[in-house]
Amino acid sequence: MTKSASPKAGSRKAVSRKIASPQAELRSALERSSAGTARVTEFPRHPEHAFVVGEIHSRPLPEFESNRVVLHFAFMSEGGKSVASAVFAQLCRMRGETVPAAEMRYHAIPWGRGRLQWESHSEFSAFTFDAPAPRSFLGDLHDHPFAAGFAPPGSLISATRVEIRANTPANRKLLDKFDPESLAVNRLSDGKSLLATDFRQDPNGMTVYLLLESGLGSAQIGAYAKMALELETYRTLAMLGLPLARSLSQKLSHMEVDLSRLTRDTKDATADESAELLAKINALAAELESDAAASLFRFGASRAYGGIVQDRIKALGNDALAGKVTLGGYINRSLPPALRTCASVEDRQANLSRKLARVANLLRAKVDIEIESQNRNLLSSMNKRTQLQLRLQQTVEGLSVAAVSYYVVGLFYYLAQAFEKFLPAPLTPKMLAGFFVPVAVLSIWLVVRRIRNHHSESAG
Repeated sequence: MTKSASPKAGSRKAVSRKIASPQAELRSALERSSAGTARVTEFPRHPEHAFVVGEIHSRPLPEFESNRVVLHFAFMSEGGKSVASAVFAQLCRMRGETVPAAEMRYHAIPWGRGRLQWESHSEFSAFTFDAPAPRSFLGDLHDHPFAAGFAPPGSLISATRVEIRANTPANRKLLDKFDPESLAVNRLSDGKSLLATDFRQDPNGMTVYLLLESGLGSAQIGAYAKMALELETYRTLAMLGLPLARSLSQKLSHMEVDLSRLTRDTKDATADESAELLAKINALAAELESDAAASLFRFGASRAYGGIVQDRIKALGNDALAGKVTLGGYINRSLPPALRTCASVEDRQANLSRKLARVANLLRAKVDIEIESQNRNLLSSMNKRTQLQLRLQQTVEGLSVAAVSYYVVGLFYYLAQAFEKFLPAPLTPKMLAGFFVPVAVLSIWLVVRRIRNHHSESAG
């Protein structure tokens, strides 16, 4: 027995050594290489490294068992994210739980036989509560955080109730409680479980989803329940752009009519009328740009939310229950047309802005040409006036030279008379005065010219 057993034992040890050998070699190689390789923790980190690495874990997927009910409320963050954070902190203190740090965007606490979780998003915050399902479908829950003392952190945008039940013949009859005209049912990936809703609100104002599971795991149930919650929340958020698009569409129609009228008026407009038309077009352009800036975020957010909805629809699949439409098929009756309406309004805004800019440029060019023409006429008139003034000045200067020369010659004559007895014959004071006339005129003319040139150089 001993001899027969030893070969088997030896063979098992040999096999064990063969199996362990690659692992041991890998471990040995890693130990050898680590001796000469820097650890990752020693590398310089990007400032956002911790955030981008940890973001995938920031909102863990929930896990739900069968026979649970999930309540989900999404509130707009009109007062800022701190309001929702303060509301959740108060709920934590009420239950004696740890208050999350101010920078956290997700936190969950136990609540009775269930759990309450809070999520902070860019423009809304979400509160989700799950608990054992009541016996009856849509039955009341007695211990939940959204009782009379709950302070909403903002305006409600989405309220959803997901009931998770086993897929039994009795529970399948619950589908009859939905509106048959809008009932949408998806057969899930296992081919047996169902997700259904009619997108209508119950007496409490909540959109009801029914998840009939056929042996799904808790992680799968949690994933499908979260899809239903996100589908409803992001569907409503994506539709927020439609009312704004409709109101802006009416304003754009009036603006387009005004632009057409103003464009016609520019053909025969005078200079003053062109300036007035340009002011009106600038006012119209300012109003358009104000509307475009106000709608920029909303339309962009609607596109982003619409993309998330399409991702969830794709994840749910397109397997419909016989005779029923899928959730995606029903949603896509209204959501894509709404998003196309928003896109159309954006295109109209951009197109109208370009047209306004072109008309404004044409009017501005017309006004500039008319102003240049007026400036040329004004300069020509000023030039003529300057020439007249110059001629008058030259005339006055000639007269002033003659007048001054007359007085200077007169003074010289008086001086010559005073020295008449000293004059040699045949010179007389009159003869001296006559000889002095050209000298006086030339001298005074030279002085006047020098003064004029000096003033011209100073002005230049």
